[in-house]
Amino acid sequence: MNRGYTIFISFVVALGGFLLGFDSAVISGAISGIRVYFEMSDWELGFSVGCVIFGAMAGNIVAGPLSDRLGRRNVLIVTAILFTVSALWSAFATTYVSFVTARIIGGIGIGGAILIAPIYIAEVAPPKLRGSLVSLNQLNIVIGISVAYFSNYFLKDIEGESWRWMLGVEAIPAFVYFVALFAVPRSPRWLIQRRNLIAAAEKILTRIGGASYAKDTIREIRQGMDKKEAAGTFSDLFKSRMRTIMIIAVGIAFFQQITGINAIFYYAPTIFEQAGGSTDSSFLQAIVVGLTNLVFTLVAIRLIDRLGRKPLLIIGTAAMTIALSMATMAFNNATYDISESNLEKIENASMKEHLTQLSGRTYGSQKEMFSAAEDVLDEEELFSFQRNEVKNFISINATLVLVAILLYVAAFAISLGPVMWTLLSEIFPGNIKGIAISVVGFFNSLVSYSVTQLFPWELTNLGPTWTFALYAILAGLSLLFVMKFVIETKGRSLEEVEELLIN
Repeated sequence: MNRGYTIFISFVVALGGFLLGFDSAVISGAISGIRVYFEMSDWELGFSVGCVIFGAMAGNIVAGPLSDRLGRRNVLIVTAILFTVSALWSAFATTYVSFVTARIIGGIGIGGAILIAPIYIAEVAPPKLRGSLVSLNQLNIVIGISVAYFSNYFLKDIEGESWRWMLGVEAIPAFVYFVALFAVPRSPRWLIQRRNLIAAAEKILTRIGGASYAKDTIREIRQGMDKKEAAGTFSDLFKSRMRTIMIIAVGIAFFQQITGINAIFYYAPTIFEQAGGSTDSSFLQAIVVGLTNLVFTLVAIRLIDRLGRKPLLIIGTAAMTIALSMATMAFNNATYDISESNLEKIENASMKEHLTQLSGRTYGSQKEMFSAAEDVLDEEELFSFQRNEVKNFISINATLVLVAILLYVAAFAISLGPVMWTLLSEIFPGNIKGIAISVVGFFNSLVSYSVTQLFPWELTNLGPTWTFALYAILAGLSLLFVMKFVIETKGRSLEEVEELLIN
């Protein structure tokens, strides 16, 4: 078994995950800059952050069928081009529309990379390494997130519009990915199933695992093909034989996003500022979040083929529920004090003067304070107060918030993060895998967009207490779903998994 070569090609393909993670997290540092430059409302800010997921949905829909037709590697090469174009365009954008357009283009790349990279790796990896190698994609995602947080921290003090540098630097790794993909072979399963190029596939498989492994794998693939009459279609997803597979796939795709992970990654500095942190400390805490994500993704990669998919999901979703409940408790116990010392922290003289009417008052929730401020501030001042000044008045156990967020991210990183994509790459029959994973990926992105779009509005209108409480409830439901529906695929070939689920 040529483990080194297999790991190399899997890692190169998984670099798309790095770009996905970088693109997802880099916007967190640019939020303050783009909100001021483009004069955004809450909904405009939510859309400018979340519109990348609209692009991802388009990428989800077209990537699977295109990869079936053109090949996995060729689609990944296109995603590298899209990442490069998006990074440069968003960095030079001068209007809100052009900025959003650039973000959507990057989203199309995300939608393609997040689906096709796991499929490719699952198709080239031996069964005993498949879970770990597919998880390399998630590892690269979290490395990208961590690097984005570091990059934002070091670029935030550049004079002028530092957000342009934050967004534009992504073009460098995107170009590296484009070049590196040409060192990767085509998927041997795709070569056999879609082109009947057995000799070419055998050459690749021999390099991966030797002549005996190549012959055994080709025999399994052809036996699987003999059971299928034709390539699958969209309508096949709704046949009774696919019911169990679709319940698992759609359910896990829903809970991976609805529990709020992208709200944390996209708005990490904003959340920590809501908990009373300064701009510098909020960026540093975001770096800690990224590093936690990285460390526990490495733990997941080590355990996924040893402990199994389902045990990791149970442990992770249970810990996520606890962590989100801790964050809810921290914000629920917070108070908001409009004291003279806190008022001195406000730079806007007019706002400060108007708020002195509330001096000496303490509020039990953010919503109560906003309601009181609404009576003394004009519309523009209230808008600024809600987004920029909350941190100056909150009294909260900030350590508990940080611990809760870190526990949540760690729990996600060992469970729903890597395991979902591993399961999706394993459970669908080969003749319908491209279409099926595109549909499920589209749904996953739709849920992700909803979370991202609503989060700024939720913080302002529901407050952080109810926002985190909602996520905690959904995390608890995800635990129940995993225990009832998810099956274990550890150690089984793709053909064995297919037969188990369909039967």
